[in-house]
Amino acid sequence: METRPAALPKYYVLKEQILALIEDAAPGTLIPTERALAEQYSTSRTTVRQAIGELVSEGRLDRTQGRGTFVAPPKVTHVRQLTSFSDDAASQGLTASARILDIGSVPADPVTARRLGLAPGAPVHRVERIRLVNGEPLAHETAFLAGDLPDLAHNVEVRGSLYSALGEDYGIRISEVEDTVETKLAGPDEVRLLDVEMGAPMLLVHRQGFTLDGGPVEWTRSVFRGDRFRFVARMHV
Repeated sequence: METRPAALPKYYVLKEQILALIEDAAPGTLIPTERALAEQYSTSRTTVRQAIGELVSEGRLDRTQGRGTFVAPPKVTHVRQLTSFSDDAASQGLTASARILDIGSVPADPVTARRLGLAPGAPVHRVERIRLVNGEPLAHETAFLAGDLPDLAHNVEVRGSLYSALGEDYGIRISEVEDTVETKLAGPDEVRLLDVEMGAPMLLVHRQGFTLDGGPVEWTRSVFRGDRFRFVARMHV
């Protein structure tokens, strides 16, 4: 007996139609209202709302209360190689910046201590920042660093890049990194700091950085907006 394929959900069909509609549209282009889309595609506003909601979660559309729904800018791409966030943004013609929330010395928790080869409770430098692209908050980053780093707060602010400060002011060159990527849902911190909705999809990236001699010097936790960021792995065989 032949089995017929299941029909695609109405919202999914509409979602693909909207994607075709905006394929060549410039970022910031206002799309038709829910009512207009419902009339254009002969469907309900509930179906339109569900399709648009998924496209907003996927970063294809931006929705602003009272203004409408717009075509979203392209996602910022991070290529899994030895580059900084600032380098990746610049390579895409974007302007990266950071808003420093806190820089200071704290006792290492057990996980940080293990990652940096220190005893639990040993002092480490903690650098907490919001990473921005073209002025838009994209990631909440907390880095823990081992070593003697006097005037770190001043040097990071002047250089605008943590890796630049490490290299230029302390002679610390990170020659190898290991990134671990997971998914998570936005909690209160991400809602407050990254201007996203509770439960929005996020990417959690842990990075461990090593110097040329293999010594661990960096352990960083970054939470990126899933609607504005994608992670690419590149390998040579």
